[in-house]
Order: sequence, then C-alpha cells, then structure tokens
Amino acid sequence: MTPPVRRIEWPGAGQAGWETLLSREWLVTNGLGGYASGTVCGVPTRRFHGLLIAALPAPQGRTMMLNHLWEELRLPDGTEVNLSGEERDQADPRFPADDYLSEFRLEAGLPVWTYRVGGTVLEKRLLLPHRQNTVHLAYALRAGGGPVRLRLRPALHFRPHEAPLGGGARPPYTLTVTEERYEFSSDSDLPPLRLLPHGPPASFTWHPRSIPEVIYRIEHDRGYDARAVLWSPGYFEFELHGAEPATLIASTERWETVHAVPPPELVAAVHQRQRYLLEACPAAARDEVAAELAVAADQFIITPLGRVEEVARARAAGDDPRSVIAGYHWFTDWGRDTMISLEGLTLVTGRHGQAGSILRTFARHVRDGLIPNLFPEGESEGLYHTADATLWFFHALDRYVRYTGDRSTLRQLVPVLREVVEHHLRGTRFGIGVDPADGLLRQGAEGYQLTWMDAKVDGWVVTPRRGKAVEINALWHNALRLLAGWLDEEGAHEEARRLEEHAERARAAFNRRFWYAEGGYLYDVVDGEGGDDPACRPNQLFAISLDHPVLDQARWQRVLDVVRERLFTPVGLRSLAPGHPDYKSRYYGDLRSRDAAYHQGTAWGWLVGPLVDAWLRVHPDDRRTARSFLEGFVPHLAEACIGTVSEIFDAEEPYTPRGCVAQAWSVAEVLRCWVRTAPGGSGARAAENIATFAGRDASQGVS
Repeated sequence: MTPPVRRIEWPGAGQAGWETLLSREWLVTNGLGGYASGTVCGVPTRRFHGLLIAALPAPQGRTMMLNHLWEELRLPDGTEVNLSGEERDQADPRFPADDYLSEFRLEAGLPVWTYRVGGTVLEKRLLLPHRQNTVHLAYALRAGGGPVRLRLRPALHFRPHEAPLGGGARPPYTLTVTEERYEFSSDSDLPPLRLLPHGPPASFTWHPRSIPEVIYRIEHDRGYDARAVLWSPGYFEFELHGAEPATLIASTERWETVHAVPPPELVAAVHQRQRYLLEACPAAARDEVAAELAVAADQFIITPLGRVEEVARARAAGDDPRSVIAGYHWFTDWGRDTMISLEGLTLVTGRHGQAGSILRTFARHVRDGLIPNLFPEGESEGLYHTADATLWFFHALDRYVRYTGDRSTLRQLVPVLREVVEHHLRGTRFGIGVDPADGLLRQGAEGYQLTWMDAKVDGWVVTPRRGKAVEINALWHNALRLLAGWLDEEGAHEEARRLEEHAERARAAFNRRFWYAEGGYLYDVVDGEGGDDPACRPNQLFAISLDHPVLDQARWQRVLDVVRERLFTPVGLRSLAPGHPDYKSRYYGDLRSRDAAYHQGTAWGWLVGPLVDAWLRVHPDDRRTARSFLEGFVPHLAEACIGTVSEIFDAEEPYTPRGCVAQAWSVAEVLRCWVRTAPGGSGARAAENIATFAGRDASQGVS
C-alpha cells in the first residue's frame, strides 16, 4: 500500500504563522527509546529537542548528543541565506526560515522540509536507522542551477536528555580527525559523537564558538531551567551541483556500524521496513487515518538494549525482549501503559510476535505478584508501586491469545498469573490485597500513588485514592474470570471453581457497595480515607468495558449516559466532571500547578477506548455513534506533534494539547477503536474479525 503522507496547512507569513510553526513538532524514533525531535521551523523550544538523543546502556540512559545544526546556503550569485530557525525578537517581524520554508510533510512518519530561495529548491530529509543510535540528515537540490554551497554548523551539549541545562559552562570536548571521520569526545563516560559527511566532496573548518542564551520557551513556561549555552566546533561545507544528496551522519555507534550501509542503501532499507509495517496491518487498519496511526504506533515499540542483563537473560531463553515507551519525550517504559497499549500497538497492526515478546519480557520481572510500574531512566531494575498494571497484564494476555491462538505462551505465563492472584488474595506490597470481609481489592500506602491517577509533586499525592478504587476492582474481577477460564481449559477445574467463587463474591460486593444512587453512577472509591468518594470520574467505565463486566447490566446505560453528558470531549474524557471543587479546566503553569490539574479535569485521549467499548457493549449495532467519539482526533493529527496523538488536552475548548507530544496509549486506543468501528464490518471486536492473521506473526520483516 502507499505510505501515508501528511502535509501541514501552511500558516503564511507574520506573527500568527510564526507561532503556528513553533507549536508544531515532529518526532522520529529508533526502536531503542532514542529519538530526534524538534519544531517544524527548526527553533528548539524544549530541552528535549535535538537531532540525536541516543539510548545508551545503563547508567547513562537517553542522552542528548547532537543538539542542532545551523544551515546556510550560498547561491551562485554570492547571496548567503540562513535556513535555520532561530528565536527572534518579538518586535522584529523578519524570520528567515518562515520566508524560505515552503513545505513540511511527513512521509510514513519521516520529516521532509522544502526550502525555496528564488529559483533554488532545497530538500532536507531526516531518518534514524532502526535500532541504531544514528541520524542521517540529507540535503538535495530539487530545482535551480548549481553550484550551491551548503554550510552545516553542529552544536553540542552532551547531557542526559531530561537533565538541567547546566547554566553556561560547557564541558571540554576533544576533536579527533582521521581522514573524513570526525570524533568528538567529552571528559565523561559517554561514548564519542562520530560525524561523517557523505556524498559530494566536503570540507570541515575548525572555527569553535559558543552559542549563548539558547532559550527553550516551553521549558520556561513549564517552570523549568530554560537557558543553555551550546558549543560548536566549526562547520562542514558541501558543494551541491545536481540531485545527489549531501548527507551528514551523526552516531554513537562504532565506525564499522556507521560505515556498514551507505546512505542510499540505508534509505531504501528504511523505506522497505515502512512498507512491511503497513503490509503487516490487516485491511481494516489500512485506511488513511489508520495507516498514519499504525506508523505512529511503531514509534513506541522498543528493544530495551540499555538494560544489558535483561537482554542477556531473554536471549539465553531464546527470546528477544521488547517493551513500550509510554510517551515522548520524557517517559520510559511503564507496565500499565504497556499493557493497555499492547492491543492497539501490536495486535491491531499485525505484529503478533512482538506482542508475545512484550508479555514475556514483563513476566520475567514479576516480584511479589506485581509487574513493574516503570523502569527509571538509566536503571536496570523496575519500580513496583502500582495496583493496576499487573491486572492489566491479564487483559493484555487475553487479547493476545484471542488474536494469535498462542497457547504455548499462555501455558508459559499461567504459573506467573497464579502467583499474582495468590499474592493479591494474601496481600502484597503497598497495602494491595483482598479485604476478607467482602472480597474487594483494596490498596494504599502513605506517600504512594498506586492507580493510573498518579500525580505526585514534592511529596503531595494529588489523587491518592487509597481504599477500594472502582477500576481496580473491575480489573480484579476481570482477572479472576480470565484466569479461571484458562485453568478450566487446562483441566484445573477445582482451582478454576475456587477463582470463580472469589470473582462472584467480588461482583456481588461491587454492585452492593459502588452504586451511588443519588448521582446515578458509581463511586470512584469506597472505604477510602474520607469514606466513599462520589467524584464523577471516567474510571467507572471499566465496570462495563472489560471483557467480564462487573457491573449489573441494568445499570450500564445510566453510567454511560452520565459519562457522555459530564466527561466527554472530542479528544477523550475529562478525568473529573465540571462542578467538582477540585475541577481544573486547563493544564498549564509550573509543575505543581500542572500536577494539580493532571487528573482533576484534564482530558485524556486514551480514555476514548473504554468509552467505545462500553458503548458497543450497550449498543452493539451502533458503530456509527462509536466512531463519532473518535472524529476529534483526526484534525489533531495535523497539530501539536504531527502524525501522532498527545497525552492530554485541556478539559474545555479549544482543548489545547498538553503533556507528552506523543503518547503510546493515546495512539493505541484511537487506532484500536478506529479499526473496531470501521464501517462495513460486523461490529465485533477486531480480534474476532482477523481470523486470517491468527496463529502467525504478520509483521515478518519488521524487527
């Protein structure tokens, strides 16, 4: 199929156009957790904006290695033109990149810039080879006579990508030159940055300088350190005559890896991989929107090579570890996000083998009946403070088995699931355990945020939700029913009956305890620190949307009506209904202000998934209405980070995108539900519609 192309609507000249260019971002990832990212116009507005953020082995983690390239053209008549985006004085309406940048587009997720200077047309492309900490920047003349001289000045500040910017002092860098190999080293344990020009003859001029007062405006608005000093060693120059591209390669890999595949062959290999990605998708996931989301989904699936011991253990067992980055730029891999995202990222897109690898990877990390909440940046061991991630594991495994019929992986993981249930029945870490009085699952420990509503700042847990949370108990009931079914299929009938008894006891108590008659919906938490919490939140949807609904069917429609009336937005569900004393309509300001709003009204894109599932459970033949819940995400693909879906949005118009510019579960749930609500189908779950893909990995050729 033809790879999707996204062209942005050009804003035109002037201040409004400038602000539009600044607010639109692009992102390219490398399958390791590393990435390149920036604004369309080239001005870095975040400390995370750079051309090579390498995913390095622990303890380094993701590290800024190449911040920026200043780009200049010298035309045949001697005119010199600055193509690079640079922050301008607000009083000065002139902006070179705004004048010369005539088009920006994404071709299967890869950015392409077109500059027009008189009769000269220059095209720039960027790509990151898969599973390498390498970036290729290629420049080619598309119109106009030569020769045109292209000058590229790299700017450096080696640092952890989320670290403070460090004021003004630059670390000492050492330049080593061998033939046309340029290697920059610092006095740290970081690998050197290797630069290699390729294509037309190139020269390098040693002309070191500092670039002071680089201001990252979004960091300033978010209350973080926002000023940096970059350092440049000098500049490369290429003479462009025809269509042959001039490529600058930057990498932390060994020289033999950098040289292994010439740029033209690498471009062909990257395009071939993109075709495999789309060909792996079933027909229902190949329309224009779904194809773009499928390309976006690929950004989050990683091989965690930075955790060396984990990789070694997995490969010793004949497996290839996989995980999911929760969101770019600052999240690592999180257990909850991974399990919620697994169907949309891997199963809907036909990448079944990778789905199995993800499940087995997390199963190897189960401790005391819990999977990790997250793996901190640059560390090998996970943190386990979560009450729901492990229960989502059951859900993800169920979806995987439905798509693939892989009973071997199921049998491998069932002992782990038995261990999980026994720990929850006895009680495990962080106060997570079944209350023997009613069979409901309670959780809570001072200073910890254990549910997905997990904002915490300066020791303040914003939404502690300690007690018996509504979605935790919906997930617990679902997990018990799933495991009982699997055990029964394997002949463990007595154990299966015991789990069914626990599930039935929890179901009866849930319907007795969670119904908030005055509001006509479900309590968010019962037996909490302040009693039963009647806050109207989206968490109650999981009592309907999961495969084994815990809520009595007679109450489904009423809950669904309340959620639509009070929580629905065109870009997901509000985390708290308007009218509550803690409701916040906007997510902005410093960290404390933002965290106060994170789950107190802010809309979350991923929550459209349970809304669609609940709607189709109540109205199984009304896919048209279910599809309407997704329509607001289509224009969003052309804003914020182009071609992907943001983490969160303001709770009220204009629903400004906020948080991570690209979020795994946002992309996954929109894609999954887009496929599920495709017109012309039966309306059944996507897993039941793709029989031709069952039992095999459709993504052969996608590593």
